[in-house]
Amino acid sequence: MTEETTTLTGQAPPPVRDWPALDVDGTDFDPVLADLMREGPLTRIRLPHGEGWAWLATRYDDVKAITNDPRFGRAEVTTRQVTRMAPHFKPRPGSLAFADQPDHNRLRKPVAGAFTVGAMKRLRPRAQRILDTLVDRVVQDGPPADLVERVLEPFPLAVVSEVMGVPAADRAQVHAWTRRIISTTGAEDAEQAKNGLYGWITETVRARAHSTGDDVYSLLGSAVHREEISETEAVGLAGPLQIGGEAVTHNCGQMLYLLLTRPELMERMRDRPEERGAVLDELLRFVPHRSSVGLARIALEDVELHGLLIRAGDPVYVSYLAANRDPEVFTDPDRIDPDRAASPHLAFGNGPHYCTGAVLARLQTELLVGTVLDRLPGLRLAVAPEEVVWRRRTMIRGPQSLPCTW
Repeated sequence: MTEETTTLTGQAPPPVRDWPALDVDGTDFDPVLADLMREGPLTRIRLPHGEGWAWLATRYDDVKAITNDPRFGRAEVTTRQVTRMAPHFKPRPGSLAFADQPDHNRLRKPVAGAFTVGAMKRLRPRAQRILDTLVDRVVQDGPPADLVERVLEPFPLAVVSEVMGVPAADRAQVHAWTRRIISTTGAEDAEQAKNGLYGWITETVRARAHSTGDDVYSLLGSAVHREEISETEAVGLAGPLQIGGEAVTHNCGQMLYLLLTRPELMERMRDRPEERGAVLDELLRFVPHRSSVGLARIALEDVELHGLLIRAGDPVYVSYLAANRDPEVFTDPDRIDPDRAASPHLAFGNGPHYCTGAVLARLQTELLVGTVLDRLPGLRLAVAPEEVVWRRRTMIRGPQSLPCTW
């Protein structure tokens, strides 16, 4: 890519801005992203790893348009050293994140039934029992307690294992691998855990070739047996789904931190439980759930946007965090306002790559926040807000621990 490739007549390309990997405190918005939003609807960025630069779209309408536009694809990212946040980049065949149509629909079809609204309604009572058991132990042991360690981390792991179909005898090992993968202890340890988890997934998918169950591993095993997808694709599909509880843990950690440090929000959640859904949606819009940006797309042909020419082959990022703070869509976007006029947030993404587990994530979020508030009516932080320790050097933001008393 050269400077000349990015211009239309009379308009120079925006400068390339370095976007370092920042450890932003608490629920503060990334200051680099805030600057980029002010610079224009379409800017250019250079991230800490990979090569070259990439376009960045930050406006709500542009983000929705790009994520729905087949002229921007994901598959080619797997063959390129695109500028990126992650130091290591090893996409696996079968991953939905890097699939374009028609492969995306082909890969998503076998597991779609496990994540429908109906499936989540059937799961809800079991999920509530899992959560009640965890909170029972917290209540029995008494304050103080680290809610991340005791509730926010184990609950999504257990629920995901229910949906995936992890046998009870294997859950401790699968959970141990998952924790190591999402931890910040080091790349080598995480890679060893990935090898262990993906080896176990391969054996499990093979063992369920003739299963008629409705759990994910049974659905994948039977799909492989019917030759709808390959075994390698099935394993690549299952891995991110098995690890997917991380986002729920840390999103809910941020939400509870906000409730515990903003008395008016906590009062509203307690006094008007019938309106909790609106508060949670507003928190999903507001919470900066990730660092920087996620996965790039590649322009498959020349595309003009805001008078600038995105050339075929140019990498393009969208920021859902920025789109959720677009002042043209959300009035006073940096304020938490559960009563704002309804505009759909993009916390779960948009387009074909909309989060597969969005309905599951929303279910877990509702149960986690609601149950913790109902069962611990005097809940408050056990330390000063500024003493809460936050995750560092991580893609998913959230409190490392949330020490509470009641």
